[in-house]
Amino acid sequence: MAKSRMHQLLDRGVSPWIDYLSRDMLQQGELARMIEEDAIRGVTSNPTIFQKAISQGNAYDEQLAELLEHETDPKEIFLQLAVRDVQAALEILAPVHEASPQDGYVSLEVDPTLAYDPEATFDEAMRFFSWIDRPNLYVKIPATKPGLSAIEDCIAHGKSINVTLIFSLQRYKEVVEAYLRGLERLVASGGKPSEVRSVASFFVSRVDSEADKRLEAIGTKEALALRGKLAIANARLAYEHYQEAFSGPRWEFLAGKGAYPQRCLWASTSTKNPEYRDVIYVEDLIGPDTVNTMPEETIRAFQDHGEVDGDTVTKGVKKAHKLLEELAEVGVDYDDVTLTLELEGVQKFADSFAELLDGVKAKRGELVSS
Repeated sequence: MAKSRMHQLLDRGVSPWIDYLSRDMLQQGELARMIEEDAIRGVTSNPTIFQKAISQGNAYDEQLAELLEHETDPKEIFLQLAVRDVQAALEILAPVHEASPQDGYVSLEVDPTLAYDPEATFDEAMRFFSWIDRPNLYVKIPATKPGLSAIEDCIAHGKSINVTLIFSLQRYKEVVEAYLRGLERLVASGGKPSEVRSVASFFVSRVDSEADKRLEAIGTKEALALRGKLAIANARLAYEHYQEAFSGPRWEFLAGKGAYPQRCLWASTSTKNPEYRDVIYVEDLIGPDTVNTMPEETIRAFQDHGEVDGDTVTKGVKKAHKLLEELAEVGVDYDDVTLTLELEGVQKFADSFAELLDGVKAKRGELVSS
């Protein structure tokens, strides 16, 4: 039997993840099916998906009714709902993790309103690790400037972190440095770096959306010719840094102690512009030791017509460097593009979280009145 296109991705060193989690997909066996048929090797939870599932369905009603007998804080109610789903997903993915310890992870994110408060972020992350004592749990922390210290501290405590909302190459370099320093502290304290994993979640399609908007506003022939190119170039340059950072004497020392590289994860890989190929952010970022987290529609599209053509993430790196120069020449400020995206990303996460808590309150009202 021929391998599916998603299994071909897996053979090239790409771990496919799905970017949503709900109780329905767990109870109906959808996640188990996707592990088998679509080569899914991990899950990242999403407040927006949780909000829809809680507000529109009844899968959470029984647990909600139980929680309402002793809990009134909507955030605590949500966390207990989410933790049950995460624990169930971790159990389903446990055989994947046992077979390949870098795979089989489920991510649970800290409250995004804490993104600029490193102490509170660290405390909440450690609470999650205490609450869910599983080896295949990732806690997701945004890569804001203040968040870097929380990331480093978690790694130094031997915890596995999904660093999210990375847009700029400079911030990515700072994320890698935080990971390396955390590992060095862990080794110095006698900890076991072999028990730590991490991914650096580099957001992709949003970069094209923001850059294209600016290029179209400029409107020259030279500017318009650069549309749809920055996102993939940005990710390829990140992967170039990944290869550099996880080599040489500093890394070899840590690897000798059992440490593992922090893999690049390509997030936001659905295609926002209908003029672009719907699987472009999967096909053009294939390479060893990477993760690609996709929505279901992208998985279905790739299974239908995706092409696996070697290690595409390492192609065109010289052109990627040149593209940054060309963008500056036509008047697009790369640093401003990525900073704008980071600020908007944190705000969108916070807005989704607020909507989620409003959904919990609304559902609570429905159950109390019924």
